[in-house]
Amino acid sequence: MLTSEQINEFKKNGYLVLPGFSDARFCETVVAFAKSELEREAMPIEFEADTQYPGAPRSRSDEGGSTARRLLMAAARHPMLREWATTGALNSVLHELLGQDVLLSQAHHNCIMTKQPAFSSVTGWHRDSRYWHFARPDLVSAWLALGDEQVENGCLLVLPGSHLWDVDSDQLDERQFLRPDIAKNKSLLDQTTSVPLRQGDVLLFHSNLFHAAGRNTTDRTKFSMVFTYRTGDNPPKPDSRSASREEILLG
Repeated sequence: MLTSEQINEFKKNGYLVLPGFSDARFCETVVAFAKSELEREAMPIEFEADTQYPGAPRSRSDEGGSTARRLLMAAARHPMLREWATTGALNSVLHELLGQDVLLSQAHHNCIMTKQPAFSSVTGWHRDSRYWHFARPDLVSAWLALGDEQVENGCLLVLPGSHLWDVDSDQLDERQFLRPDIAKNKSLLDQTTSVPLRQGDVLLFHSNLFHAAGRNTTDRTKFSMVFTYRTGDNPPKPDSRSASREEILLG
């Protein structure tokens, strides 16, 4: 499925886009399912206030605080979601990229992202590995665009190659977000690259890649589905959040 050029691109930049990975019918079916889950408030759901991102509402009772951000535990919500995440073309791609013994983490991502126009807080520059606990910060996430994604509705922004950067502690705030207010980070943020996606495109990205996203300024909810994977020789640390849920071994 992957060429040597694509594998080298991922290793160099920390991310790779696979255009037209899933068809429109599947994407629309997942969106319809997500809307149904939101309508009946099928928990677990992460709300904007729960993210505790800078600028997010402090509580669910504040303006925008009860806006749904993520439908969690996606693999357990419906067989079609688990099947997409663990079999078929994605299974082949992940084995080519990571090698043998690939596992899906159910503790991280494993969700349908719902960036809504009514309220969507900005996601600052961060590495997912900032709050994950594995032997190595060396995991891969697969992000499926369930509709078109542009800067206007909050597509991902990345810093290419940042999965290889050594960053000093003073470049990060207390929550491990890259600080935009210090000169040392200006040259880094000048490398900001947007990653627009068409419906059905998949974005693969490394857990150490710095990424961010803006607000959804359109009048339509942006839906995305994302799962995270590790290799068998990179286990979660015992008693950590990363070890809190059973993982799924890909065939």
